[in-house]
Amino acid sequence: MVSSAISLSTVVLFLPLIGMFILLFLRSEGKDGHGNENIKWTAFGFSVATFIATLIMWATFNPAETGLQFVQKLDWIPSIGISFYLGVDGISILLIVLTGFIMPVAILSSFRAHVIHERGREKLYYAFMLLLEFAMLGVFMAQDLFMFYIFWEVTLVPMYFLIGIWGAERRIYAAVKFFLYTMAGSILMLLAILYVGIQAQTFSVPDIVAGIQSGALVFPFSGIFSTQSFLFLGFLIAFAIKVPIWPLHSWLPDAHVQAPTAGSVILAGVLLKLGTYGIVRFCLPLFPEATVAWAPFVATLAVIGIIYGAWVSYAQTDVKKLVAYSSVSHLGFVVLGIFALNNQGIQGAILQMVNHGISTGGLFLLVGMLYERRHTKDIAAYGGIWKVMPVFGGLSLVITMSSMGLPGLNGFVGEFVILMGTFGSEVLGFFFALFATLGVILAAVYMLYMYQKVFMGEVTHEENKHLEPLHWQETTVLVAMIVVILWIGLQPAPFFAAMDSTVNHVVQNLGPAITSVVMK
Repeated sequence: MVSSAISLSTVVLFLPLIGMFILLFLRSEGKDGHGNENIKWTAFGFSVATFIATLIMWATFNPAETGLQFVQKLDWIPSIGISFYLGVDGISILLIVLTGFIMPVAILSSFRAHVIHERGREKLYYAFMLLLEFAMLGVFMAQDLFMFYIFWEVTLVPMYFLIGIWGAERRIYAAVKFFLYTMAGSILMLLAILYVGIQAQTFSVPDIVAGIQSGALVFPFSGIFSTQSFLFLGFLIAFAIKVPIWPLHSWLPDAHVQAPTAGSVILAGVLLKLGTYGIVRFCLPLFPEATVAWAPFVATLAVIGIIYGAWVSYAQTDVKKLVAYSSVSHLGFVVLGIFALNNQGIQGAILQMVNHGISTGGLFLLVGMLYERRHTKDIAAYGGIWKVMPVFGGLSLVITMSSMGLPGLNGFVGEFVILMGTFGSEVLGFFFALFATLGVILAAVYMLYMYQKVFMGEVTHEENKHLEPLHWQETTVLVAMIVVILWIGLQPAPFFAAMDSTVNHVVQNLGPAITSVVMK
């Protein structure tokens, strides 16, 4: 199948790249800073245009179809079965929209970041932001394993430089650690991709899945030391590092703490979801028996991560590091939902990917706004902020409650559905859900602790008595986050509808594997 007409997926994918190339030709540091203003607003304009295009994609997406939509397929290296193959289904559509939403928020929040202005090279900064958006969208749209791997690796480059150039004091260490961890896992995935592609004589994911389901393509499975298990682990380890799943998480706090605010927002909002998306997109359909066999082990790591991340978050004195460790806990819920291997678990996991991107991205925005005013991330340096900045305190409360899963807000919906799926799972069950529930309780503890220390009480530090009120740009990005938080919390049906048919199809195809492996 070769499509010649330009698909909407191609338009969405290449808009940020076009914006990046235009930025490179814009004049920077013009008189009175007008050149830099043009660079900022051009980058923001292309990110908004991309977001609008993703909304159009969502509006025209047919949730009743289980197959790919907005397909673009062109021969690339036909002699070895590689094609430029884009497509969107219920697994990826919400994550594409999330990417489109997070990027203009991150770019607008960068306008007032002193570190970007002080270190210069603003053109390069915004070009890297748009390149990163292009690569992340490519990961979510790629339907060819070779193409997917290219986009996966390209995401490392702009994030490496965003942390390494515009990060905090230990930025080089954090950037190198981030790059090496992810690259190490990617090598294993590359080997697995090559093996799968050679055996299938194509790198097209839909064709490979169709061959597996028809029995024409078989990856032998005879337990946890079989060919299929090794292939499964090749993919899983790469994805587990990116999520990250405990104990492969040690790069994450360093990357978050050292990254500029917008880098942390993108890292939490989208980049970590590349790992959980990859598990659903590749591990489940390509290696069903191995997925079922390894599910209890991976779910155990997820539960440990949920409790560990929450426990360590409470012990932090650095507010940004607290939010960073909370990601380990929240994403443990996502992994647990995926490996429940049923409709509720996987749908809850996909929704929670979106929820985490909004809530934790919002928390990093809050931390960044405080840091711009006080130039410290030490929790003890704050206190009584609500009295000085009441609007900021009120908006922060909603985002904090969202992260801890308050009913009526987005975080509650995703965690509730994941726990329901885990309770009803044939491969997991009651005890996994029971221990995971502890994470919900602990989340309330560390988030309320953080909020009380930073915002409540008396203003005990002289530096906090005359903090600058929110700028309209800061208010805009926070209100945008809160609108989505309330929308998902109060009306989640459109989000579940978008993924329902595709997830049902994935679970149905897992059915025989669950029956055969569990019965053994």
